[in-house]
Amino acid sequence: MLRVAHTSDLDAATLDAAREMLVEAFERGFEPADWEHALGGIHALVLEDGEVVGHASVVQRRILHGGRALRAGYVEGVGVRADQRRRGHGATMMDALERVVRRAYDLGALGATDDGAALYTSRGWRRWEGRCSALTPDGVRHTPEEEGFIYVLEAGTPLDLAGELTADWRDGDCW
Repeated sequence: MLRVAHTSDLDAATLDAAREMLVEAFERGFEPADWEHALGGIHALVLEDGEVVGHASVVQRRILHGGRALRAGYVEGVGVRADQRRRGHGATMMDALERVVRRAYDLGALGATDDGAALYTSRGWRRWEGRCSALTPDGVRHTPEEEGFIYVLEAGTPLDLAGELTADWRDGDCW
């Protein structure tokens, strides 16, 4: 069963279960800051027998591109419990979040792992080919370590995939 809800509409037990599932799904490579990044927006949860087996969320961020500050629906915390993978749960969650992105934002963006990239590209997300940077407290800083891992979904605003993309600052991983 798919449940779509804003963070404010989810109880603490559901949020805790989603976070714990992501920690396990990422084999303990999911940090507290990663969870923080997934909060404050719309969550898509897959539930099986009352247990969270899949989670993804979309939150608003500002991304600079082409001389404009764009409203970006940034996808975070996408994961499915190991024993539930390859059953379409990722696609189900992305269907819900992509609807939000297309109706509420100028573009969608996300940072993908090598394992996740195939899902996103099959759905029309495109790998960012240009320079990536972050608007830090010390000014704009190039983030070359992120290049090749950022994907975007056009949602009404034309994008130059070879141009520069600059994300707003946050603690933890910027992208």
